[in-house]
Amino acid sequence: MNYWLIKSEGDCYSIDDLKRDKRTAWTGIRNYQARNFMRDGMKVGDMALFYHSSSDPTGVFGMAKVVSEAHADETAFDTKDDHFDPKSKKDAPTWVCVDVEFVEKFSEPVTLAHIKFEPQLAGIMVAQQGSRLSVMPVSEKHFKKIVEMGRGKV
Repeated sequence: MNYWLIKSEGDCYSIDDLKRDKRTAWTGIRNYQARNFMRDGMKVGDMALFYHSSSDPTGVFGMAKVVSEAHADETAFDTKDDHFDPKSKKDAPTWVCVDVEFVEKFSEPVTLAHIKFEPQLAGIMVAQQGSRLSVMPVSEKHFKKIVEMGRGKV
């Protein structure tokens, strides 16, 4: 099993939205490295930390599970969608997504400030200067520590 951190702006699509919807396609990713993580790395059953970016506070608000293999991101073909890409073709899509399912909302968010302060999370990609990827790998050790913190068991 692999572990991931997936980012969404909290006012765009939050952990509460995923809780309500139960499952969603993780669409709109338009960075090649993040796309490659979804396409080549994410597998059914992998777990993901759900991170709210551009919100107050920023941080991990819960967990999701990957429930599909990578497939074409349909938003790339929708001319009315903000993520439309005229170069992406249905027979050879440039952009992919995976489906994720709600697992848990934390009792308290694990803020970026807490992540940076916690010595056991040293080296985690999300805390690195300039780290802006919306999909990134997380070590099992870091994943478990953040879950422990989110459940208030620190």
